[in-house]
Amino acid sequence: MRSICSLLLTFCFAASYFAQSPAESAVDVFVKSEMERKKIPGVSVAVIKDGKPVVIKGYGLANIEHNVPVKPETIFQSGSVGKQFTAFAVMLLVEEGKIALDDKIGKHLGEVPASWEGVTVRHLLTHTGGFTDYSRGFDFRKDYTEEDLLKIIKETPLAFAPGEKWQYSNFGYVTLGIIIRKVTGKFYGDFLTERVFKPLGMTTARVISESDIIPNRAAGYVLRNGEVKNQEWVSPALNTTADGALYLSLLDMIRWEEALAGRKLLSKAAFEQMWTPVKLNDGREQRYGFGWALRNVNGFKVIEHGGAWQGFKSFIARYPDRGLTVIALANSENANPARFGNGIAEAIDPAVKPKPMKDPEPERTAGFRKVIEDILAGKPDEKRFSPRLYRALSDPNDRLIAYLKTIGPISKFELLERTDIGEAVLYKYAVEFESMNVIVEIGEDKKGIIGYLELQPE
Repeated sequence: MRSICSLLLTFCFAASYFAQSPAESAVDVFVKSEMERKKIPGVSVAVIKDGKPVVIKGYGLANIEHNVPVKPETIFQSGSVGKQFTAFAVMLLVEEGKIALDDKIGKHLGEVPASWEGVTVRHLLTHTGGFTDYSRGFDFRKDYTEEDLLKIIKETPLAFAPGEKWQYSNFGYVTLGIIIRKVTGKFYGDFLTERVFKPLGMTTARVISESDIIPNRAAGYVLRNGEVKNQEWVSPALNTTADGALYLSLLDMIRWEEALAGRKLLSKAAFEQMWTPVKLNDGREQRYGFGWALRNVNGFKVIEHGGAWQGFKSFIARYPDRGLTVIALANSENANPARFGNGIAEAIDPAVKPKPMKDPEPERTAGFRKVIEDILAGKPDEKRFSPRLYRALSDPNDRLIAYLKTIGPISKFELLERTDIGEAVLYKYAVEFESMNVIVEIGEDKKGIIGYLELQPE
């Protein structure tokens, strides 16, 4: 397998040197422009079209201090792209009859809080269980056992009743990793290695380790006051949880895409379940499956997910109707992974570039943009929100809003959809921050009171 990949690499680089294809030239222009604009040290990119890699390329430096270039073999951290592997592991166990999607999680965890009575495995996979996230006071430099983490999660109140709404939750996926160990008797990372990575030929994929010697490991970087710095460290234990703590190379991710396209290891029905939008208790669909974000662009399906962790960003975007997949890995906190993935896809296939939508209410859109900017500035206007939502927005421990405050100003705020729902109207906007893309849904009643607000990172 390594020999085949090496030959493929040699061919790609030779083709690039002697006669770049228009597709590769377009990718080069886009990637180099983004790297320069955002001061990103290194990026690794793959484009797969109709099952064949047409671009496999590294840009910039994997390690600035040692002047090591990025190669397709370079190892990056997965961030939340790792969630799709956790979901895949759960589905392997579902198909073996060891877990059922509608199992109450207490069946596998033992004693759980009374509020968890209705929480199922499906809820955790789809971020609809009411689980929240690491609090702002969480100590990322302390070594925790799985039991320590589960205790913290149990002591954290649910944000809402299971199935009532959608809220991205790392805690939910940490818990799934613990369930995998309870069911199999194996650490989830060992289960992935045995049941996923080895069978698929993902020869360098593994759980993060600071102590092991990892050939081709990239360094992660952050941008502080315009200057590139090394990432800050976290405890080794927090780099082993199932919410996204994997090492992956571009070559690993190409093998992964081959498995997804070929429906390997799981049944076709299992893949369809993973890529079906979840339905909430009230029947509304949320554009998220099992570890994958879902959307449509110009009528084409998009199955994608990004990741961010410790000075790394990652993104995979699959356009199955177009036979196109883009993978981008970067070693900078400042990279916008969705912009990389979607921008490269649009450079390769203009048909997936979103068509501008005529906004019938530009003043309302401008007003909503101001609402979001006020929230991020810590100054939400109480008169614009329902009492319940205003209390939630005023919570100093809301980690998602705290995180959004760190990713730069809003650069784009565009209407995607407008839907009448009874006495209210639901608006959906694509919002691009400096280093992250977010879908914002805002529900406003006839009196102009906002009673619903959801932010979903891409």
